[in-house]
Amino acid sequence: MSPGRGNSGFTRAMLVLGFVFLYAPILSLMVYSFNESRLVTVWSGFSVKWYGELFRDQQMMDAAWVSIQVAFWTACASVVLGTMAAMVMTRFRHFPGKTLFGGLITAPLVMPEVITGLSILLLFVSIGPVIGIGEQRGMLTIWIAHVTFCMAFVTVVISSRLQELDRSLEEAAMDLGANRLKVFFVITLPIIAPALISGWLLAFTLSLDDLVIASFVSGPSSTTLPMKVFSSVRLGVSPKINALATLMILVVTVAAVIGWWVMTREDKKRQRDIQLALQKG
Repeated sequence: MSPGRGNSGFTRAMLVLGFVFLYAPILSLMVYSFNESRLVTVWSGFSVKWYGELFRDQQMMDAAWVSIQVAFWTACASVVLGTMAAMVMTRFRHFPGKTLFGGLITAPLVMPEVITGLSILLLFVSIGPVIGIGEQRGMLTIWIAHVTFCMAFVTVVISSRLQELDRSLEEAAMDLGANRLKVFFVITLPIIAPALISGWLLAFTLSLDDLVIASFVSGPSSTTLPMKVFSSVRLGVSPKINALATLMILVVTVAAVIGWWVMTREDKKRQRDIQLALQKG
């Protein structure tokens, strides 16, 4: 057997072990969500009663609804602000303070969430009485904190796509009389649409998953789903948590498949349009 084949077999084995290490606990969790027993590690028969218990838990449902609302609006705002920041970083080559602006945009990527949450909390405490935000912490303060955190990730995703964009397409449109606003909506936006979808899904997932920052800026009436799950797990893992995790995995999987399908379709359409343009040229 040649050394190349041996290395290939070892690489495949390590890849399989890596996937097993990552996904075996998730699959086990999904299987035990259908366990009849209250003990999450003892199988006593198939049952879906814990899904019924989950939907009858009003506090858990309220927390899930709060998280979904915050995550949705966080993703939308992060995409808008992230696109604006990415356009500034990639289209404006030189302006005073560009390095500082880029550093401030990407700071949440490397800053510990504890520091981010504490700093935003202190901001609300200091200027909240002046602007009327932060005195009664709730969904609004969580949304502001999550946008601050998620916008950095969205900016990086969209900036990488804009840097790869062929500027000649935009220049040709402007030569034909289109202004910059029309060029952005007609030329640039359709091309970077896959990056926008990826950024939206990433921001939605980060917001839905966040526990640390939300713990600092939330109030008694705005408990998020991760906070509720964390407080429940400390008292002992309930099969309801397994059922909740299974539903979240299914939702995320469906969203990822839809996003992949949309991005693949847009990419094929873009390649087809480029080929048609080259043939006409």
